[in-house]
Formats: sequence, structure tokens, C-alpha cells
Amino acid sequence: MTKKIRQLGATIGRLPVGEKNDITDVAGVRVGHVTIQHELDNEDYACTGVTAILPHGGSLFREKVTAASYVINGFGKTTGLVQVNELGVLESPIMLTNTFSVPAVTQGTLQYMLDTNEEIGDSTGTINIVVGECNDGHLNSIRRCVVRPEDARVAIQNATDQAVEEGAVGAGTGMIAFGYKGGIGSSSRIVVAEEQSYTLGALVLSNFGHKNDFLGANLFTSCKNNENAVEKSEDGSIIIVLATDAPLSDRQLLRVAKRAGIGLGRTGSHFGHGSGDIVIAFSTAQTIPHQTTAVTETRVQLREDHPIMNELFAAAAEATEEAIYHSLAQAVTTMGRKGRIVHAYPSPDIGE
Repeated sequence: MTKKIRQLGATIGRLPVGEKNDITDVAGVRVGHVTIQHELDNEDYACTGVTAILPHGGSLFREKVTAASYVINGFGKTTGLVQVNELGVLESPIMLTNTFSVPAVTQGTLQYMLDTNEEIGDSTGTINIVVGECNDGHLNSIRRCVVRPEDARVAIQNATDQAVEEGAVGAGTGMIAFGYKGGIGSSSRIVVAEEQSYTLGALVLSNFGHKNDFLGANLFTSCKNNENAVEKSEDGSIIIVLATDAPLSDRQLLRVAKRAGIGLGRTGSHFGHGSGDIVIAFSTAQTIPHQTTAVTETRVQLREDHPIMNELFAAAAEATEEAIYHSLAQAVTTMGRKGRIVHAYPSPDIGE
């Protein structure tokens, strides 16, 4: 059974959710996947993929968005975050994949951006590609490096603003959360101030947590004894992507990104020694042109001391928590290398 947990009677937090209850409730945001799942040889198995998150449907290089990143625990192999935090803008899709496929996905995304923006590296500067990863080596024969640069291009081309496909898809195909099948999950929240509403959405790539750490067992009540859970020695990781249409500066986005850690902790994570827990946040409220002759620029941002900031903090925590639960609730039992099987977390009696 693969349903959103609200369809099964559970409610997370107090804020209302968007129409689709996922990151594409933020107008303009698009998500696309490439799922790679097939047998190889010698008990090897391809169980991996690529996920692309696009802040808008135009040229991200020519029309950048305000962005920030926050490292909760830094055992990760991302690319591009140094420049994001230095300049406060995002100029490429956010790409997710497995640990050893970061180079291939970076290359494929770079080639896509070069093909669609002829000025990059010629009449103007270079481009900063952002890629995040988690280790899917329990199910995926990660040493075989089956992801190819073309898969990144296809994931970008597959991106739509429709409801996000969740669970064991795209970059989440081989991921595991709390001993059960994890992967891609998403959720959204709406906040209102003075008759103006804003949407915040979260998308997670969940691959963390030991079976006895899970604090959401009161929601997923049918398997409290964890009889089908796998036990991994490593701590695992999570990539959290936050999108909002609220007008926030990069510094304010950093503050919002920090609150995603609250939602992560509510599920049972303690940000282990070997975990890569990384948040990337962006605002679609206004775009920043790559080329302009102006000496100054004007941007609108929310007041720091307005109560709406606290509502956005709560939205980041709530949406992150619910997105993680969706990555479990939407995933299906998956087979991988050496005949290994990771079961979906049984959830038919949520809310009973």
C-alpha cells in the first residue's frame, strides 16, 4: 500500500498542507526521476537512479534564485555548496544520486546546461553544478557505477510540476530508512500573514536511521517489533531540499534550513558520526539575472521580526518530518544485490 500518510489518517503538525502535499506546491518547482533497476552479473544488481529538482522552468543560469545550504553533519560528498553559500544563489538544477555517481551526474548536468546556455564558459563565466548523494550500496552494486551522464539529462527533461513520485524511485531506488525501504519523500506547508499566503515544500532523499531509533512507530503501528527490518552498520545519510515562494534572503533561507533538522530529529535521527545530513534551500520569489548593466539591485524580503518567520520555521520542521514519513509510506519492497531484500514499512493501520 503506497499512500500519503494523511490518506491513512495521520496528521503531522498544525499547519495546512498544499494541494499535492509536496514540493511542487511551490509554483514553478519541477521534479524528475530516472530509475535504474536491473540485474547485472555475479549477483550484482543495479538499484539506483537520479532525481532532479528545478526551481523554475526557465534558464536557471540566466535567471538564478536565492539559495543557501546548511550542513547538519558533514559526512557527505556533495558538489557546489561552497559557491551557493558564498554568493547566495543557485544557477543549476539540484541533482540527487548515489555516492559514487556524483561525478557522472555532475558531468551530465553540466553538459545539459552547456547545451542549453551557449554563453557559459565562452562569453561569460563558468557554472556551479549542485549534486547531493546518499550511499545505496546495500541494495545497489555501487562499485559498478551504472549511472551515466545521460541519466542526469533525462532526469532534468523528465521534471514536471505534477505530484512528486515518491518512495523507491530515482535517487531513492536503493535507499533504506530505519531498516525499511526509504528513498524520495515530499511534503508542503502553507503559512499566512496579513492575507498573504506562502508555500514551503520539502523533498528528502532518506537513507538513515537504525530500526530501533524510529520515533514514528506510533504512526506505522503494524510492525513495532521490526521483524523484517535490515540492520546496517553505517549511520546513513539524508539530503533535504526546501523550496519556498516566500521572499527570503540567502541568510534567511539559511535560518529556515536549520529548522529542517528539527523535523529530521523528530523521526529519530541523532545525526550520527557517519551521517551526511545536508539541507539545500531556495526561494522562487524573485530571480536574479546573470547579466545586467545595473550597479545596484533591489530585492524584497520578509521582516526578520515578523511572526511569519516563526511560521516558516515551523513549516520547515513539519514538512521535513512528513516528507521522511512519505519516503517510507510510499516505498515498495525492493530486491537488490546478492539477493538482498529490503521490505516496505507496513502501514495499513495508520491512524487506527
